[in-house]
Amino acid sequence: MGKAKTPRTLAENEAKAVTRNLRVSPQKLNLVAQLIRGKKVDKALADLTFSRKRIARDVKKTLESAIANAENNHSLDVDDLVVAEAYVGKALVMKRFRPRARGRVGRIMKPFANITIVVRQVEEAA
Repeated sequence: MGKAKTPRTLAENEAKAVTRNLRVSPQKLNLVAQLIRGKKVDKALADLTFSRKRIARDVKKTLESAIANAENNHSLDVDDLVVAEAYVGKALVMKRFRPRARGRVGRIMKPFANITIVVRQVEEAA
């Protein structure tokens, strides 16, 4: 006798992928997430491939993971997928210190961030 299965939080036509502890500030990661919100997945992948931001490579991996989850785990059609949500959250912040003038210390914050991408299958309007 086991525990009851946790109900699915997403709709039947959605799949998601999460990447945690990316070494970038949430503000910078959100700029890349804004780039792909609401776009079809093939257009979003192209935008991330040619983006000049360093973190775009990791966001692209997360998007590819969400697409693979939709295709393999939920039997969704890849050609009809759209990036429904792409949101960013804070993770831990490493604190480092540098010596400054007159015996003081300068605090350096090294933030980490999480990204969640939800893809949704939409039917083409005829």
